[in-house]
Amino acid sequence: MSESKYLGVTPPISLNPSSAEEEAISLELLATLEAEGQFESADESRNREVVLGKIDKLVKEFVYKASLKHRMSESLARSCGGKIFAFGSFRLGVHNTGADIDTLCVAPSHVTREDFFTIMVELLKGRSEVDELTPVPNAYVPVIKMRFGGVEIDLTFASLQQPTIPDELELLDTAILRNLDEFSIRSVNGSRVTDEILRLVPNVTSFRLALRCIKLWAKRRAVYSNSMGFFGGVAWAMLVARICQLYPNACAGSIVAGFFRIYVKWPWPRPVTLKTIEQGTMHLRVWNTQIYPADRAHKMPIITPAYPSMCATHNVSMSTKRIIESEFKRGEDTTTKILLGEAKWTELFEKSDFFRRYKYYLQVNAKSTDVESHNLLHGFVESRLRQYIIKLESTGMFVVSHPYVKSYDHEYACKSDEDLERFLQGQLPTTPIAADTPDPTTAVDKESETKQDDDGSSATGTEKKAHDSAFYIGLMLVKDIGRGPDGRRRLDISGLTHDFIGLVKGWETWNNECMAISISFLRQSQLPDEVFEGLSRDPVSSTLKNNSTKSKKKRERSKEDVSSDLDKSAKKAKTAMAVVPSTSGVAAVAAEPAAKTDD
Repeated sequence: MSESKYLGVTPPISLNPSSAEEEAISLELLATLEAEGQFESADESRNREVVLGKIDKLVKEFVYKASLKHRMSESLARSCGGKIFAFGSFRLGVHNTGADIDTLCVAPSHVTREDFFTIMVELLKGRSEVDELTPVPNAYVPVIKMRFGGVEIDLTFASLQQPTIPDELELLDTAILRNLDEFSIRSVNGSRVTDEILRLVPNVTSFRLALRCIKLWAKRRAVYSNSMGFFGGVAWAMLVARICQLYPNACAGSIVAGFFRIYVKWPWPRPVTLKTIEQGTMHLRVWNTQIYPADRAHKMPIITPAYPSMCATHNVSMSTKRIIESEFKRGEDTTTKILLGEAKWTELFEKSDFFRRYKYYLQVNAKSTDVESHNLLHGFVESRLRQYIIKLESTGMFVVSHPYVKSYDHEYACKSDEDLERFLQGQLPTTPIAADTPDPTTAVDKESETKQDDDGSSATGTEKKAHDSAFYIGLMLVKDIGRGPDGRRRLDISGLTHDFIGLVKGWETWNNECMAISISFLRQSQLPDEVFEGLSRDPVSSTLKNNSTKSKKKRERSKEDVSSDLDKSAKKAKTAMAVVPSTSGVAAVAAEPAAKTDD
């Protein structure tokens, strides 16, 4: 690759190939990922293809039925077509055993989103291989979540401005976006961004192996969740792709080491981009800090490469930014030792110590008395929990308000309506039906073996299943927080907690008859045993405590060094042309003792 032809917004930092030692370390990485179950079997791959084929046929049936609803003739309705596109980790080629598939349903202009969330949902309900069906029409990107043939599926929707959708349709042409609403643009861009990422990496093989590594690391370290304010899959993919651009001839092990070396010093909020942001001619909103004040507020902006470019990390808060940066630092330290032969890759993938890191926690419990309601409530609480985090940060009482990326979910057997009522009031039955909650930080999603009826009743028909999901937020209090007359540190988060509960209860789908939410303030010693997974409860020292002026200045100098290096590369690039290869309650709470709010 010549210096005048490169991928990215700056020339590469190095064109040198990896050494024999680095290649050997990459082979060790591959072996470790295989041992960690990061590659699915041939049978699983075939099942995915079968599932996608069935969904594609179902999409065509959906378009046909929707067309008939809009008074088209039978023959015309049959000719309208319809197609699904897979994107995300599956399209990138980095999915693992049990991973979900992000899919897009593309329909012609006369088929509406309302059709999608009515007709399509009814078609899916009629399929015996579909369970855990959860429509989320009010999400930032409206989606139907489900498990189809044992495979987790996220199905989004877009209606294109054309009368038919042929099987040969592609989405790379920007003209496909013309006259689409914002929801369809977001949906279509999921597929367009994935394809653009693959076009913008110089070595797809190294990219895929490095991304598998980073995805496993991010999940184990509990920093993989867009909804909780961390980075989602597309953001991690773009970060890895940028390192591949900077080291185009490096092997996967070197890419991973460069990933941590660069990003631990990245001068945020300087954005990470894979190519020059395209302004386009359709007057669509493109990420631009010069025009939009909201874009200037993004703390760790990672910008999608497909027009119209958007920030994939707009959910990041001050707390989650600090957590991500601390994990970058740990990753840099660990990969340095790996390159020196002083550590193994398994050390990088050690599980998060979240439940041993803080002295205090908030536990947010979402409870429902039927499975369909609980799926909806769980998704809504998860999508809104970030707003609670931001409110906690605004009090100035916490160094960090750290959300855990997954919930702990349980089902309980209730023998009567009175039991269900007591359950909603916070009196949990002594023994859950499924006590073995899946490990929230595992990268291999296990399929549930429990099958239940649509109404949430058990197989016996004499018991009702009640559902509870617990979300956790770790709290680190500032040192100079006020103290009460008894000398104890005190904090009052009752107002913002009741505001958050009110927000959840104000949701249009909220039902007092079958839903409840509560928030409890816990000491670390009061956390349930399940979150420790049989390991020690002993607290560990947080890496976030060192806030000295000296350390801050050192971090700023490091970021200035990276910024300077990138700026120098950019200056060299002014006359160079970037070439892209073509491809087809809490009531007033005292830190001591614990308190609880139930509503």
